[in-house]
Amino acid sequence: MQSFDFTTLIASCNELCNKWLPARLEQFYQTDRYTILVALRTWQERSWLTLSWHPQAARICLGDPPPREPDTFTFSEQLRHQLNGYALIDIVTLASWERVLDLRFAKRPDDPPDYHLYLEVIGKHSNLILTDNNKQVITVAHQVGRTQSSVRTVQTGQNYSPPPPVLKKDPKQTFDLWKEIIELIPGSLKVQILANYQGLSPVVAKTLIAKAHLESDSSTDTLTEVDWHNLYNCWLDWLNSIDKGEFQPGSTETGYTVLGWQVKQSYASTQELLNSYYSNSLKQEQFDKLHHQLKQKVSYLLNKLTIKKEGFCNRLKQSELSQSYQEKANLLMANLHQWKPGLNSIILADFTSGQPVEISLQPDKNMVANAQILYKQHQKLKRVSSSVEPLLEATQLEIHYLANVLSSLEQLEQYQGVDDFEILEEIQQELITQKYLELTRQTARKEQSKPYRILSPSGFELIIGRNNRQNDQITFTTSSNYDLWFHAQQIPSGHVLLRVPPGSQPEQSDLQFAADWTAYYSQARSSQLVSVIYTLPKYLYKPKGSKPGMVIYKNETVIWGYPDRVSPKKN
Repeated sequence: MQSFDFTTLIASCNELCNKWLPARLEQFYQTDRYTILVALRTWQERSWLTLSWHPQAARICLGDPPPREPDTFTFSEQLRHQLNGYALIDIVTLASWERVLDLRFAKRPDDPPDYHLYLEVIGKHSNLILTDNNKQVITVAHQVGRTQSSVRTVQTGQNYSPPPPVLKKDPKQTFDLWKEIIELIPGSLKVQILANYQGLSPVVAKTLIAKAHLESDSSTDTLTEVDWHNLYNCWLDWLNSIDKGEFQPGSTETGYTVLGWQVKQSYASTQELLNSYYSNSLKQEQFDKLHHQLKQKVSYLLNKLTIKKEGFCNRLKQSELSQSYQEKANLLMANLHQWKPGLNSIILADFTSGQPVEISLQPDKNMVANAQILYKQHQKLKRVSSSVEPLLEATQLEIHYLANVLSSLEQLEQYQGVDDFEILEEIQQELITQKYLELTRQTARKEQSKPYRILSPSGFELIIGRNNRQNDQITFTTSSNYDLWFHAQQIPSGHVLLRVPPGSQPEQSDLQFAADWTAYYSQARSSQLVSVIYTLPKYLYKPKGSKPGMVIYKNETVIWGYPDRVSPKKN
């Protein structure tokens, strides 16, 4: 994730100061451990200011409104108590080339500030600290004691002291001095720039070097005089952008820039760019983490159930011997006259085949006692069979259900957008409902995610379920009598519904189109050919008490699907 560097900080603050200050504070809302949303009201409009001290995504920018859930964090309550009724009158940097902002609050725009909110954007040490006008700390997002840092503590009640300054040089220098400092020690151009000057991030340094048509790993002793002048001119362009507050926000191949260089897509404002980038990046980070946790959990449960199933199967195989025990006991009872004291075994002719059967005996017991032992083993194994069979059936159904869940997770290997995260959250919520996971504050989700929709060659709507909640909705709520329902044959897949208006008839191309998408959203996505079935919704039913996504169908027609014909990104 790209860091919120000094250049970005200046671009964001300039835009906020020019368009949003002064602004009345209306509300504080803390969304997580690292983010506070502040409702700002001006004469023209209202928006939410994001203040984040996240270790990888600390930032300040306008963002999305908070979710409709109660705020249970203490820090936001303390800010609300202290700053209620105040106005944000100014945002300034605390020191030159340092990523520490001073947000100033007063009762009226022309009054001197009564409170200061310091946002420190310094990587894993980022923080948000509220002080009074005498710099005494009132509350802090993350308290830092002596056990955590021997350099600087941040605790309520003490006087605020800024982070230790970075001991590097000011970027505003003449060409000769600038060049002399960078080439003093021969080495990588990018490394030398970052090691000597303040206010630069690796992204800005790399961009400056690329704009000068140089390589980041070029050695400083190989540059020509022309190369140095080209690089210095780009350096001056960067400094002028900061001094004049002239920025051109846009996304790049690897992240974003506010300098307008190597832009892939331009944005109307820095706020829009930053909110889009960091919201998506954090969602992707959360997605990857949650996806790994869910897949690991489901795989573990499947492995555990497979072992359990094998155990049941072995016990059933043993129970098949119950008949042989009964037959041997009958042979003993029919041949009591052949018993002799001290026999370890006896060979008797089988009733039906006449073949000799060897029967082990306990020498200290007579023939009747040995027969009773065999009868008891027969009864025991018979009881095992009657008790294990329903357990095996339940285990097989559970394996089938979790295999469907795992298939849905495998279709979400790569994060494509917010919809993917919502689908993943629904899978998590489903596993909680089915008692596979424990409920936490972060896992509660109320809104229903939307299934994937696309048009067939003839213009019919195709609806694709990407988790069990969507599958049940498509199959038993959305479908009508005229639609066609698709599913991969005998393997987990999403439920796919081809919407057919009354009086219309789908072409073969529509059926093939639906079959291809069904094959793509199945466990056999990597195969060249997948067997797919389709039927009318009236031939579908859900067994009572069955798990989400489970359905029984009949009167199906088989069609072959080609998953390699599908391109979701293009569609």
